[in-house]
Amino acid sequence: MTALTLALGIGHAGDTGAQNRPAPAAPDRTILPIAEPRRTPVIELDVRNAKAPPRFEVKAPKGAPNVVIVLLDDMGFAHPSTFGGAIAMPTLDRLAANGLRYNNMHVAALCSPSRAALITGRNHHTNNTGAVQEIATAFEGNTGIRPASVAPLPEMLRLNGYNTAAFGKWHLTPAWETSISGPYTTWPTQSGFEKFYGFLGGETNQWSPLLYDGVARVELPADPNYHFMTDMTNQAIAWTRFQQSMTPGRPFFMYFAPGATHAPHHVPKEWADKYKGKFDAGWDKYREDALARQIKLGIVPAGTKLAPKPAGIKDWDKLTADERRLFARQMEVFAGFAEQADHEIGRLVKAIEDLGAMDNTLFIYVAGDNGASAEGGATGLFNELTFFNGVPEAVEDQLKNLDKWGGPETYPHYAAGWAIAGDAPFAWSKQVAGDYGGTKTGMVVHWPKGIKAKGEIRSQWQYITDLAPTVLDAAHLPFPRSVNGTVQKPFEGVSMAYTLNDGKAKDRRTTQYFEILGNRGIYHDGWLARTVHRAPWEPKARATLDKDSWELFDARNDYSLATDLAAQQPEKLKQMQAVFMKEAAKYNVLPIDDRSVERFNAAIAGRPDLMGPRTSITLYPGMTGMMENTFINLKNRSSTLTAELDVPQGGAEGVVFAQGGRFGGFSLYLKDGRPTYTYNWVGLERYTVASPEALPPGKATIKLDFAYDGGGSGKGGIASLSVGGRKVAEGRIEKTIPFLISPDEGADVGEDDDTPVSGDYVAGTKSRFTGKIEKVTVEVR
Repeated sequence: MTALTLALGIGHAGDTGAQNRPAPAAPDRTILPIAEPRRTPVIELDVRNAKAPPRFEVKAPKGAPNVVIVLLDDMGFAHPSTFGGAIAMPTLDRLAANGLRYNNMHVAALCSPSRAALITGRNHHTNNTGAVQEIATAFEGNTGIRPASVAPLPEMLRLNGYNTAAFGKWHLTPAWETSISGPYTTWPTQSGFEKFYGFLGGETNQWSPLLYDGVARVELPADPNYHFMTDMTNQAIAWTRFQQSMTPGRPFFMYFAPGATHAPHHVPKEWADKYKGKFDAGWDKYREDALARQIKLGIVPAGTKLAPKPAGIKDWDKLTADERRLFARQMEVFAGFAEQADHEIGRLVKAIEDLGAMDNTLFIYVAGDNGASAEGGATGLFNELTFFNGVPEAVEDQLKNLDKWGGPETYPHYAAGWAIAGDAPFAWSKQVAGDYGGTKTGMVVHWPKGIKAKGEIRSQWQYITDLAPTVLDAAHLPFPRSVNGTVQKPFEGVSMAYTLNDGKAKDRRTTQYFEILGNRGIYHDGWLARTVHRAPWEPKARATLDKDSWELFDARNDYSLATDLAAQQPEKLKQMQAVFMKEAAKYNVLPIDDRSVERFNAAIAGRPDLMGPRTSITLYPGMTGMMENTFINLKNRSSTLTAELDVPQGGAEGVVFAQGGRFGGFSLYLKDGRPTYTYNWVGLERYTVASPEALPPGKATIKLDFAYDGGGSGKGGIASLSVGGRKVAEGRIEKTIPFLISPDEGADVGEDDDTPVSGDYVAGTKSRFTGKIEKVTVEVR
C-alpha cells in the first residue's frame, strides 16, 4: 500500500461478508468513459420471478479527496505575506501554517500557457497554447486549439465519478470560437466541467464583467456595489453547498481562478485605503525588505542576493514627487485587490469547513499564473487599453484621476517598477520566460487527511504540469490511456505526491523548457540558461532570435539567479542551449514567433477568422456581447453602419449599436431623439457627431458613414450621419483605435452592455433602445 493510501485510510474490504462472496471486478479506469459491464440476457417472463441486475454507477475510489485548485493571476513571488511580501493574505497564511509552502514551483510566464498546462498536465505547446489565445497562429504549438489527445484533468475526474466546477477566468477557448456559433469544444462545460461561472477572456472589468453561466450570458444585477470577485465566490460557495447536500459521499473538483490580480486593478476603496502610505518608500526599498523577510521565513536561502534590477526600471529616489505619489497609490490599489481576493478565498475555505469537508479536501493555492505584470510600462496606466494600442499616458494626466484609481471609472495597471519589486529577489517579470521572476510562484498545499506535516517548506523543483498527475495520485486514479475514444498523450508533468510527507525527497523533475514570445530558457539538472529577447515594456526585440545573448546560472547555489556564469562556463552554456533545442523540437515550440501586437490581426497571424473575407454583416435585436475576435473588423478602414428603425409616438431614446465601452469604442444612439455618434478613443478623447433634429415617429433609416484617412493604423477620418438619405451632420474623428477596442466588452445591438461608450447614457438595460430595430447592417471597405 502507498503512503497516500494509508493517509486516506483505504485498505482491503472490511465487511465480514466479503470473504463469502466474489468481489466485484474493479472497473477499468484506463479507458474513459468506464465501460458498462455486459449484461446476461433476461429470460424470465414475469418480473416477479426475475432478479434485478446490479445498478451500474461510476464512483470515485473510496476515500478520494475533494480537490480545490485556486489560481491567482499576475501575482509576484514577493507579493503575498506568506512568501515574504507586504500584502496581507491571511487565508494563504493560515493554510500554509497547517500545510506546506512550496518555494520552488514554476509556471509558464504567461496566463493561457500556464492555465493550459495546469488543466491538462501537459506543456503549453502540447496544448497548442504557445501564447494567449488572442494571438494564436497557424503553426502547431500555437494554434490555440487543444488536441483531443490532451484530455483535461476535470474530464478525467468527471468520468471517474467526481462532480466538477470552474469559477472565474478561463482564457483557454480560441478567441474566434467565443460567439454563439462556437464550436463549444474548448469552452469549460465541454472541457470536463459540469458547472462554469465566469469569463472567457484574459481579463475582465471587475465592476461590470461579461459573464457566462455555462454557455448562457449572465445579466448582472442592478447593484451599485457589485464586484465580480465577491460574485464568483458566492457562486462557488452556493455550488459546493448544493453538491455536498445532495451527494455528500461524492467528491468534487473545483477550479477557482479569480481575475485578481490581473489588470484592471479594480477594488473597493476601503481595501486600497488599508495600504495608504505603506509603499511611499518605493519599489527599491520593497525589494530589500521583501528579501529580508524571505530569508527570515526560510523561503529563500540565507545569503541570497537581489538579482540586478533591469536597466529600464528607474531608481525610486530619482523619480519626481508627482511620480512617487502616483506610483505609491497604484501599488496601494493593487495590494488592496490582492487582499480582497484572499479574503474571498477565505470565505470559500470557511464554507467547505462548515460542511465538514475540509479535512479530506486537497486544497492547492497557487499565488500566481506567472510573475507580476510589467505591462504597465514606465508610468503605469489609468486605462490599460492604451497599452494594447501603443498610446503613452502622461503622469500629469493620470494624477487627475488619482482619487478614482481602482474604481469603476478606471481600468488601471501599476508601473513596471512594482512588478520587479513584486518578483523579488529575481530580476524580471511576467512574459520573461526563463527568469524566475516570470516563472516562480508561491504555492501552498493543504490536506489534513493526506499530509502529516504542518507549516513546513518544500523545495523540490516543480512545474505547473505537475498538479494534474498529483491530483490523480491523490485520488488513486490511473492515467487513462484513452478518453472519449482518443488515445492520450502521456502527462508531461511529474506527480508531487512524493513530496507531501517527505521534505527531503530527491527531485524527480530534472528538465523543463520555457518559451514565451521569444523569451526562452531551459532548466536542467539544477542549472538554468536563458535569454531575455524582449522586455515587456520594450516595443521591439533586442536582437534577432539567432543573435540573442544567453545567460547561465547555477540555480542550486544561486537562488535568485543573480550571477551570470556564461562567460566563465561557455561549454556548459552550449550544452544547455542544445538541451533547449532538443526540448523545443520535442514539444512543438519551433518555429519561435516573437511578434507581439501585430499578432492581434488574424490575417497576419494566420489563425482562423470567423468573419473571413466577409465585408458585411446584418445584425438583429438581441445580438449582444459579440467579442472583437468574432466580429467584423472595423479598425483602420472605412465603414458604413445602416440602421432601420421604427420610432414610436413620443419619440425614441437609447443605443442602436455599440462596440466597446467606457475605455474605448463607438456608439450610435438617440439622445433626446436626435441621432448621435460618439467615438471614444481609448478613454482619453471623445468625438461626437449629432443631428440637430429629433427623429419623427414612424419608419426611419439612419446611416453612419466613416471615411478613413488611410496611411497606416490608428488614423482619423470623417464621420457623416444621414437620415433617410439626407446628410444631417458631419464631423472629424481625429484618432481611432488601431489594434484592440476592448479585451472584455463586445458589440451590442439595441443597447450598450457593461460600460457606456458615451457619457450621454447609462450602460446596461437603461441604455436599451425604446423604439423598434428592424436590423442593423455593418459594411467595411
